[in-house]
Amino acid sequence: MNMIYQLAVPKGRRICCEVCEAPAERVCPACTVTYYCDVVHQQADWKSIHEKICQLLIPLRTTMPFYNSEEERQHGLQQLQQRQKHLIEFCYTVAQKYIFEGRYKDAVPAALHSLRFRMNVYGLSSVELVPAYLLLAEASIGLDQIVQAEEYLSQAQWTVLKSTDCSYATHSLLHRNLGLLYMVKDNYEEARYHLANDIYFASCAYGTEDIRTSGGYFHLANIFFDLMKFDLADTLYTKVCEIWDKYLNNHYQVLLEARVQQIDLLGKRFETDTGLDEAQEAEAIRILTSILSIRESTCSRAPQKIVFVLRILVMLYYLMMNSSKAQEYATRISNIAQEKQLSAQEQNLIEQLLRIINTEVIFPAP
Repeated sequence: MNMIYQLAVPKGRRICCEVCEAPAERVCPACTVTYYCDVVHQQADWKSIHEKICQLLIPLRTTMPFYNSEEERQHGLQQLQQRQKHLIEFCYTVAQKYIFEGRYKDAVPAALHSLRFRMNVYGLSSVELVPAYLLLAEASIGLDQIVQAEEYLSQAQWTVLKSTDCSYATHSLLHRNLGLLYMVKDNYEEARYHLANDIYFASCAYGTEDIRTSGGYFHLANIFFDLMKFDLADTLYTKVCEIWDKYLNNHYQVLLEARVQQIDLLGKRFETDTGLDEAQEAEAIRILTSILSIRESTCSRAPQKIVFVLRILVMLYYLMMNSSKAQEYATRISNIAQEKQLSAQEQNLIEQLLRIINTEVIFPAP
């Protein structure tokens, strides 16, 4: 039974739904501190984020214990704030991952959690709220809720305008989401303006060749592709691929060096790492598979461009320890190599990748 027992609610306390803030009628039976208006919102929150953070919410939403001294009280408050900051980032990353996977509906509850924790820690007008507003806007765009997206973006813009300490990274995110909004509205001129600003601010924050800047190039390339300016689009898609190739290849080379220095005769699996969080891995998959699809439909006479993207995907999945997907893309490279004439360098790289991946298939992780 997870209905709220109204007589147990303190007088004057308003209990709201976690998802929509309507009057609540149900409570999570596991944590007993999270409320919902109906079973639909309860299930949506559970699927999105609540299952992952249910028990973590109990100390945040129950009355603080009595402390014997001011020092103990301050320490307790600091611990509470650290837990909230952890949940801010965790919920944000989960929501980002859902968005990159196209699971926009699932992203909303997780993004709302991140927003509310930010409000608790930083206040209602802090620029720290902007990333959560932008996640909610992007999810709304994905759900074709344009008016809702515009409301979130307006709130983000107003917060940034009032702030005297807004980072380049936040400016970049704001312009990227505005660019996405105008793309959906087919206002390509405004979209290009905002994506150019996204690239500028991301370059200031991270550098022009950083993976966090590549998203701006990718969305700008999509605009040129839609406008049938294929040469410009192709240049930008290549730029994105080069950025990801350089990043992943650095991690891949570190792994190769480890293999050379330590030959394991038992076939023990070497640990791999992309250096990315789950959301960034999902973003990489989304960007690179999109470019691959475009390359396969437009570059039949330039197989090296297709092979280049496939090779990056092989490295990505291999470093993510997904050997089956890495093998799948490596096989596609091998098939192209049999049909098309590739350079000796490309052939060597392909053979090297296949050797390592086949080793992983033979000796899978325990």
